Amino acid sequence: MKRILVPVDFSEYSIEALKVASQIARKNHYEIIILHLLELPQQISDVIGNSKSIPEIIFFKNRAIEKLEELMESTFLKGIEVFESIEFNKVDLGVVDASKRNNVDLIIMGSHGTSGFKELLVGSNTEKIVRYSKIPVLVIKKETKEFKATDFVFASDFSRETKKPFRKMLEFAKIFNSKLFLVTICTPSSFKTTNATEKIMENFIANFDIENYSTHIFNDTNIENGIINFSKSINADLIGICTHGRTGLAHFYNGSIGEDLVNHASKPVITFKI
Repeated sequence: MKRILVPVDFSEYSIEALKVASQIARKNHYEIIILHLLELPQQISDVIGNSKSIPEIIFFKNRAIEKLEELMESTFLKGIEVFESIEFNKVDLGVVDASKRNNVDLIIMGSHGTSGFKELLVGSNTEKIVRYSKIPVLVIKKETKEFKATDFVFASDFSRETKKPFRKMLEFAKIFNSKLFLVTICTPSSFKTTNATEKIMENFIANFDIENYSTHIFNDTNIENGIINFSKSINADLIGICTHGRTGLAHFYNGSIGEDLVNHASKPVITFKI
């Protein structure tokens, strides 16, 4: 990981995400790209044809430039290689496109936790970014004076197709010297016996060279609650899960579990694309 993308709408939540990015970048000598998206009210061609709209667009762009320049002078960014960018695009499309163009290794976004995103980074946008991004997305929930991932919960069904994102997760965990809590959530609708679940996890983990970890099986009413409640029970620093792109989460993580966790969990969440 060498380059971090941080979408900023100048809300306190996005600034907190930038502060976390600065902590990670400073420790590991990474670059940061600060991205501000300006969403046009209509198609660019229509706006250009409307002379009354042009001054308004210029005003918002100039104001964004001023705010970015002020942000670039922040003490917490001193000594870090930081680039800034302003683009006209929808938030979800702009973030995903920018991450591809700039060979970004990690997206870090700020969230209001149980109430979702504020300002431009509303719930629907972060859900789309988590769903479509091919690179890991780290969502920060609240002020984090010192970001850490010492106790890192990774929840999965440990199926064959999760091997690739599992490797990405291990790379991230290595950076923070994390202790991994590998957990499968059993619910009434996705029940497996303890013996069967243990065998699945044992066979999966045998494919990887990992040392500082423990395996767990946690029962709850549904998968989202199980992940949240297990993470609370061990006072985890970070929750990690796999996402399956446009088709939702794979197998065990059906529907919008990943997106719901991003909005509802009080702890930071990082997602890895299958």
